[in-house]
Amino acid sequence: MIIGVPREVKKDEYRVSMIPVGVEELTNRGHRVLIEKGAGVGSGIPDELFKENGAEIVDSAEEIFAKAELVIKVKEPQSAEWKILREGQMLFTYFHFAADEELTRNILDTGVTAIAYETLRGSRGDLPCLTPMSEVAGRMSIQEGAKYLERPQEGRGILLGGVPGVAPAHIVILGGGVVGKNAAQIASGFQADVSILDINVERLRYLEDIMPANVNTLYSDRHNIRDLLERADLLIGSVLIPGARAPQLVSREDLKLMKPGAVIIDVAVDQGGCIETARPTTHSDPTYIIDDIVHYCVANMPGAVGRTSTYALCNVTFPYILKLAEKGLAGACGEDQGFAEAVNMIDRKVTSRAVAETFDMECSELRF
Repeated sequence: MIIGVPREVKKDEYRVSMIPVGVEELTNRGHRVLIEKGAGVGSGIPDELFKENGAEIVDSAEEIFAKAELVIKVKEPQSAEWKILREGQMLFTYFHFAADEELTRNILDTGVTAIAYETLRGSRGDLPCLTPMSEVAGRMSIQEGAKYLERPQEGRGILLGGVPGVAPAHIVILGGGVVGKNAAQIASGFQADVSILDINVERLRYLEDIMPANVNTLYSDRHNIRDLLERADLLIGSVLIPGARAPQLVSREDLKLMKPGAVIIDVAVDQGGCIETARPTTHSDPTYIIDDIVHYCVANMPGAVGRTSTYALCNVTFPYILKLAEKGLAGACGEDQGFAEAVNMIDRKVTSRAVAETFDMECSELRF
């Protein structure tokens, strides 16, 4: 199979979708790997290292998309890439369709087979391709929150851990999944006062068991959220419904409950966000202010730490890439029902129920 790895063109995206060991494994099995010139620079991987491991370095994304049967990316295709996608071509990447109807309809029109990292199910019912980036984003949310709480960044001028005689910051985390757990672990290390909310009581019991004393768990309901907003210096949104748009838990009206200069980081913004006032931003222009509340809503947070994120992502995506290359789509899906859930579109039909329901589209059964 011919496998293509284009350079990511989304603004401030520094990850790459394959590392040299992956190239070596594929080429040793007789597959061709085409990598666009400079694709790995943002992750500290030079073209020469890819080439030493068997990759063919090509000059343009157009050549990648023209030749590759399977294209591996990190982020969803940007508008400039839509016109060079080929019907029947397999594209394996993060799509987050439910947050973007324009993207959904344009990718559907291309006729590509859209295989989404974020809906691929593991053997335990987990989301293995989403987990590592959620770990990175959860940890980053606290370091970014700490920065934007500083007064020069328009924040309240709060040190997360406080000092003797001065109270620490209060951090509220909506959602106790992978992002929320990692955010709470880092925040607790800063000695902040942390509250984490979820609707899964078993998950709350687990978090209660593993977290230190400065992390409190609460059931996520409207009253508890509003009570905590009044205390929050930093609010982390980390709610996920796989493949679907994130539920909005905080309205614009609720912002009036918060202290001026408080910070919101909506990690769920790539799935539409769980804060009503959230809209995607970039690393170059990461924040905006609404009603005196600083909003940080970068849709590709892990892209800022490209090397860490690239290796973490490729560690989990490569086995599925190899499975696709060796067995083809039908073989891979027939062998692994969880992998079949990653197929969101094929033959100009939507096969993800969550995406179809979001945009009131017909959902077709995946057939080969």
